[in-house]
Amino acid sequence: MKKICGFSAVIVATFVLFPVFSLAHHSAAAYETARQITVSGKVTEFHFVNPHVLIYMTAKDEGGTVRNWQGELTSPNRLIRSGWNKDIMKPGDPIALTGYPAKDGGNSIRITKVVLKGQPLSSDIE
Repeated sequence: MKKICGFSAVIVATFVLFPVFSLAHHSAAAYETARQITVSGKVTEFHFVNPHVLIYMTAKDEGGTVRNWQGELTSPNRLIRSGWNKDIMKPGDPIALTGYPAKDGGNSIRITKVVLKGQPLSSDIE
């Protein structure tokens, strides 16, 4: 009987806590959603993977120092419906990312707009 009660408690806890954890994952709490920035440079890596597509790039800051940046997009599933694919960009491609900067001041951005080789990509990327 103790095993059944323990197992039932685990099942109930899973159903109660899972929605909390899944909502926490999609929080924008790490980003300053009240303002946007644009960073321009060259693609260094492109990861078309779940749960979020990632774009890595280098960009020069105001002083001319090259900085590494990481940009986060929505899921590949959603981007595929907007015409994206795993081969849409490659290292060395010129890129400009617009989006919400990281609150901690790190070189990270939640992307809202991508301009690749001078051409805007689908606007349905959030």
